[in-house]
Amino acid sequence: MNMLVTGGAGYIGSHAVQRLLRDGHTVVAVDNLFRGHAEAMRLLEPQSGGRLIFHESDVGDSTRMERLMHEYQVDTVMHFAALAYVGESVDQPLLYYENNVIAGIRLLEACDRAGVGRFIFSSSCATYGEPSAEHIPINEDCPQSPVSPYGQTKLDFEHALRAWGQARSRAGEPVSIAMLRYFNVAGADRSGLLGEDHEPETHLIPVAINAALGKRDGMAIFGTDYPTPDGTCVRDYVHVEDLIDAHVRVMDRVKPGEVRAYNVGIGRGYSVREVLDAVRRVTGVSFEVREQGRRAGDPAALYNDPSRIERDLGWRASVTSLDEIVDSAWQWMKRNPGGYAGSRG
Repeated sequence: MNMLVTGGAGYIGSHAVQRLLRDGHTVVAVDNLFRGHAEAMRLLEPQSGGRLIFHESDVGDSTRMERLMHEYQVDTVMHFAALAYVGESVDQPLLYYENNVIAGIRLLEACDRAGVGRFIFSSSCATYGEPSAEHIPINEDCPQSPVSPYGQTKLDFEHALRAWGQARSRAGEPVSIAMLRYFNVAGADRSGLLGEDHEPETHLIPVAINAALGKRDGMAIFGTDYPTPDGTCVRDYVHVEDLIDAHVRVMDRVKPGEVRAYNVGIGRGYSVREVLDAVRRVTGVSFEVREQGRRAGDPAALYNDPSRIERDLGWRASVTSLDEIVDSAWQWMKRNPGGYAGSRG
C-alpha cells in the first residue's frame, strides 16, 4: 500500500514509518519538524529501498496534502501529528486547538478530495479524563470526559472524524476509520535505530533514565498518598513497537463504512515507584528521588481493559515486562545521550 504518515519524524510516527517500510509499503512521511526529528528520517532512508519519501510540511496545508496524496496515490493515512503536553495545553489552549483539531480537519478535507479510503487516528486515553473507580480498568465504553485541552482536542477530532466517515458512507463513498486511544507509550525500537527524544522531556521513563545518566539532578515523585498499593500513581505502559503493531492490525481489519475505536495498553498498571525501581535495576544506577505533593489532575490509577482489541484483532502486547520496556529505552538513550542530535554521523 501507499501510506501517508503525519508526524512521521516524531517518536511514535517514526516507529510507524519503520514498521511500514519493513512490511513493504511505500511511505510518504510528513512532519513540520516543530518537535519531530529529520535525523530519524535520515536513519530510516538506507533501509527503505527508495520507498520512503519525506516532506517537511504542515498537515494543515490542505492543498499540499492533497497534492501529495494524488502524486503518490495514497490509499491510507496514519495521523500522528499533534501537540501532546497536557500542561502546555492548559497554558496555550488555542495552540492545541489549531494543531490538533483545525489542522486535522484540513487534513480530512484533503483526504476527502483525494479519495483516501482508510484513516487511522492516534487518539489518547486522555479523552477519558479522570474515570471513577468503577471504570478502572478502562474499556472503550467508559464515558469520555477530558480534563485538559489536550484531551479535549483529541476527543473533538474523534467526533469530526466519525462525522466525516458517516458523511462519506451516506455519499456512497465509504471510508475505513479506526481511532486508537493510547495509554502511556514507552520504550524504543529494539534494533537500536530509533528512540524517544523530546524537549522538554516529561515522560516518566526517559526522565528517570536521564537522572541515571546524570543529565539531570535526580527527579521528583508527585504524590505519595494515593489510594494505591505504594501510594504513588499507577499507569499502563505499552511498548511503542506493540502500539505500532496494533495500528497495522487494525489497518488490515477495518472495513469500508466502519468507525472502530480501541484502547491500546497492556492491561495492567505499574506505579511510579515500580518504574523507578525498574530503571535502577536496568541501569544499575541509583539517583536521587524527591517526594513532593500531588499535582492537580493526576488520577490515582489509569490502566486499560484490552478485551475488545484482543477479541476483534487478536492483538495482545508482546512486551509486558516493565524491565524489558525500560531496557529498550535505556539501550537507545545510553548510545545516544544527546538524542538524535548526538546520533548524526
